[in-house]
Amino acid sequence: MARPNEEVEALLQEYADLVAITGGDAFKVRAYEKAARAIGGHPADVSRLDADGLRDIPNVGRSIAEKVLEYLRTGRVSAVEERRAKIPAGVRELITIPTLGPKKAMRLYEDLHISSVGELAAAIEADALHDLKGFGDKTQENIRHGIALMQQAGGRIPLHLALETAEEIVAELSAGSGCRRCAYAGSLRRMKETVGDIDVLVAAQRSGPFMDALTALPSTAEVIAHGRKKTSVRTTKGVQVDLRVLPPDSWGAGLQYFTGSRAHNIRTRTLAVRQGLKLSEYGLFDVDSGESLASRSEEEVYARLGLPWIPPTLREDRGEIEAALRGELPDVVTERSVRGDLHTHTDLTDGLAPLEEMVTAAAERGYAYYAVTDHAPNLYMQRMTDEKILAQRERVRALDGSRHRMRLLHGTELNIGPDGGVDWPEEFLAGFDLCVASVHSHFDLGRREMTARLVRACENPHVNILGHPTTRLIGRRKGLDADWDEVFAACARSGTALEVNAQPDRLDLCDEDILRAKEHGAKFAVNTDAHSVLHLAHLRYGIGTAQRGGLTPDDVINTWPLRSLRRFLRKGASA
Repeated sequence: MARPNEEVEALLQEYADLVAITGGDAFKVRAYEKAARAIGGHPADVSRLDADGLRDIPNVGRSIAEKVLEYLRTGRVSAVEERRAKIPAGVRELITIPTLGPKKAMRLYEDLHISSVGELAAAIEADALHDLKGFGDKTQENIRHGIALMQQAGGRIPLHLALETAEEIVAELSAGSGCRRCAYAGSLRRMKETVGDIDVLVAAQRSGPFMDALTALPSTAEVIAHGRKKTSVRTTKGVQVDLRVLPPDSWGAGLQYFTGSRAHNIRTRTLAVRQGLKLSEYGLFDVDSGESLASRSEEEVYARLGLPWIPPTLREDRGEIEAALRGELPDVVTERSVRGDLHTHTDLTDGLAPLEEMVTAAAERGYAYYAVTDHAPNLYMQRMTDEKILAQRERVRALDGSRHRMRLLHGTELNIGPDGGVDWPEEFLAGFDLCVASVHSHFDLGRREMTARLVRACENPHVNILGHPTTRLIGRRKGLDADWDEVFAACARSGTALEVNAQPDRLDLCDEDILRAKEHGAKFAVNTDAHSVLHLAHLRYGIGTAQRGGLTPDDVINTWPLRSLRRFLRKGASA
C-alpha cells in the first residue's frame, strides 16, 4: 500500500496540472507542485497530522492543508473534482505523455479535437500538426519519442514501487502459520529498473493457506488465477503478483530457478545436462537414478554445478557464468560497503529539510562522512548566491564531527552550461571540498556539441563527479545524445567519477552504461541525490544498479576511507 504522503503528493501534483491546463495562475501551479514535493518527502505520516501539523510542512499553507484534510477525511477533494469536470478525459490522458505539457495538450484538443494518445500519434504521422503554432518538427519529434517511451514502459512497474509492494506482501505471508521461508524473486530480486510482475515464493508443507491469504489481502483487487501450485492476483495499484509455494527442502532450487533471467537459467541447466544432471525448481537431480543432489540452498545448487554463489543482480547471462568458472566473479559493492553519500541537498535550494536534519539522518545511517552539495547560482530558480553558500560552509564546518564523529564535506552541484562551463570562477571553486557537475538544461544539443560539453566539464580541475550523467528520467525522458565512450574515457583520464544516481526515476548511469564505463577504467560514486531525509534510503536502488554493472568497492569512491577519498578529490591522485 502506498504511504498516505504519496497519495496526497500525487493528488496535489494532479491539481497543479489541472490548474495549468485551464490557464490558471502560474504561481498557483508552482505552489501546489512545491507542496506536493514537500508532503511526498515529509518523514511523518500526514494522515496523523492536524491542520497545524500540516502547515508546519514547508510550502503547505492554509488552503492546501484544508484540501489535504478533506482528502484524508473523504477520499476526494471538491476543487480537484471541479477541475477534472472542466477538462475532457482525453486531455488528461495526453498530459501523461513525456515531453507534452498541459498547455500543448489543451491546444491539441481545442484546435484539432485530439483526445487520445492514439489520435495524437496518427496526427503526427499524417503531418496534421504542421501548421499548428508551437508544434514544429523538433516538438513533434519529442512528442513522438514521448509516446514511444510510454509504449515501451507499457505495464511495467518502476523498481521502487514494485519493491515496496513485494516487501509488504512478503511481510504478510511470512507471518502465516507454517511459513518456513518467504521472499520475492524474478527480475525484482535482480533489481531491474522496471519489472513486469512480482514473483513471490513461500516454503511450506501446505500451499492452500498461503494461496488463500494472498487473495484475502487488503491490497488485492482481483484474483487472476487461484490454484494449488500458483496463485496470481492484481493489486489495487495494478501490479500482478504471482505466488508459488514450494516444499521446504526445495527452497534453494526454487529460489535459483525463479530468480535468474531466462538466458541465465538456460546456461545453468546446460551445465547440469553436461554433468548428467537435471535442474528444476525442485532440485538438482541425477538423471539416471533420480536422486536429489542439491536443493535446500542456492549455494548448494551452484556448488554442485561447480560454481560459486552468483549474486542475483548478476544473473543476466552477461558473462557471469564464465567469470564464475574462472574464479573471477566480482565481489560486488553492497550498502554496507558505502561509507558516505556525496550528493545531497538541503532547503537552502530545492531540498525539503534543513542542514541539521539531513546531517543527523545521515549520521544515523552510520556514515563515516557525508557531503552537502546544494545547487550553484546558474540554476537560477534556486537563487543561490556567494553569500548564502559561504554562510552554509560555516555551518557545515561547525557541525563537522558533531554527529557520531561523522565528517562533513562542503560541496556544490554545479550546472554544466551548453559550452561545458560551470558556475563560479576557479578561485571560488577551490574552496569546496568537492564539486558535482550536472546537466540541467539544453538537453537537445547535437551529438558532437554534447560530447564536447561533457568532456570539457570532466576536464575541469575542480569537477570531481559527473552527476546523473545521461540526465534520463525512466519512462519520461531519454538520455543525452553523446559519444559516451569518449565521455567515459575522459572521466577515466581526468580522474572524474561517474555518478550512479540512486533516485528511482533516474538510476543514472544505468547498468549497461556502467559496464561500458568500467571498461574504460572510470571510477564511480553511488549517491542518493537526496532532497529529503527519506531519500537517503534510496541508496539501495543505486547499489542494485551498481551491482548489475559489476561494480566492486574498489570501483566506488564513496566506499573508500576518507583519506583515500580526499586524495581522489584532488583530481587524478591514486586511491
